[in-house]
Amino acid sequence: MDSRGFDSAGRIFSNATEMWAEEIGSTVTVTATTSAAAEVEAAATAAAAGNGGAGEEASGEGKRKEWYSKAIAYWQGVEASTEGVLGGYGCVNDADVKGSDAFLCPLLAERFGTAKRHLVALDCGSGIGRVTKNFLLRHFNEVDLVEPVSHFLEAARENLTGYMDQGEDSHKAANFYCVPLQDFTPEEGRYDVIWIQWCIGQLPDDDFISFFNRAKVGLKPDGFFVLKENIARNGFVLDKVDNSVTRSDQYFRELFKKCGLYILSVKDQKELPKELFAVKMYALVTSQPKIQNSGKRRRPKNSPRMIRS
Repeated sequence: MDSRGFDSAGRIFSNATEMWAEEIGSTVTVTATTSAAAEVEAAATAAAAGNGGAGEEASGEGKRKEWYSKAIAYWQGVEASTEGVLGGYGCVNDADVKGSDAFLCPLLAERFGTAKRHLVALDCGSGIGRVTKNFLLRHFNEVDLVEPVSHFLEAARENLTGYMDQGEDSHKAANFYCVPLQDFTPEEGRYDVIWIQWCIGQLPDDDFISFFNRAKVGLKPDGFFVLKENIARNGFVLDKVDNSVTRSDQYFRELFKKCGLYILSVKDQKELPKELFAVKMYALVTSQPKIQNSGKRRRPKNSPRMIRS
């Protein structure tokens, strides 16, 4: 696999380790795509800088804060509307909702059965509540929203007021958390599904792993994550405007392994404009999924095949 990547200014990086060292300092996750020689070189560099370690660590923390503050500043300048949060592509909303619905429905039946159950979801990077309002509230009795951009979250609260229905079988937005994902820890055992869409690119690899490790405790038994995200063809693409990284499918799979997560299901989003990144949906669980028997009979070895005229 090609582990190289580039940024929106045209700079080419030999691997993600090099890019993260440049962007947030030396404290980075070395991905599996990095060669053993590169890992040794990185370790040697860290050892050689031993005497100045404390200074470099402080510098790294400063760069990390700068990474996040630049991203927040970008989104604070974006209009709190569907067109705004979708980067001028409000036209993809319907296809996005349709694709998410087709992906989630079979998973809910498979994991929780068809019996009536009070379902709770967490919408990560919820923005103005677009995904919650148009999709999640169809399937979940309660949805909590977590979003670091305050004017987006206030818009979500206003947009979802009419959905806060009272009654035994209500579907409502329950809680609104104005917290960035790198600092968020969910309530233990609250969620059937934690939905993460078009926001995980803001997290460097180590914060990506830390977030999922913390978020695991928020899942109920049989609960699962759904990550829906843009996909780079190879390696990664760093956007210097909003400080986000678009990772390849292989890059994501390596990070999932580091998080101790297993892919239950994966599907491509259809009907998006050709000029946009491809989008994939991953259902992720914390234990190895059981291999299901398809029910098809296997043809015995060396058995004759029917010849059609």
